[in-house]
Amino acid sequence: MSTLESQNRHSSADVIAGLLASASIILSAIAMGFGLLLELGARPGRTAFVAIVLALVSARLSEKHQSLALKATLFAMFAWVVGMTIAVLTENPLI
Repeated sequence: MSTLESQNRHSSADVIAGLLASASIILSAIAMGFGLLLELGARPGRTAFVAIVLALVSARLSEKHQSLALKATLFAMFAWVVGMTIAVLTENPLI
């Protein structure tokens, strides 16, 4: 195996980190208000918190996906603010 092929291979930790960051983005979208549109009964206080924790674990797990994890963390924080605002305005439960 050449050195170029070994540099391009992703370890299992890299794959899991990418999946966790992607799951964080999906949970953030649900917390932001798409859960209300889909009638999932999403509570932004819980959902966005879980999304932030998943993004932080993803950032710590792998160096290759740290930029994706940073974007997922920032999106989760933004989703928390937007989701809480929408939940208050529409009188839905927060937590």
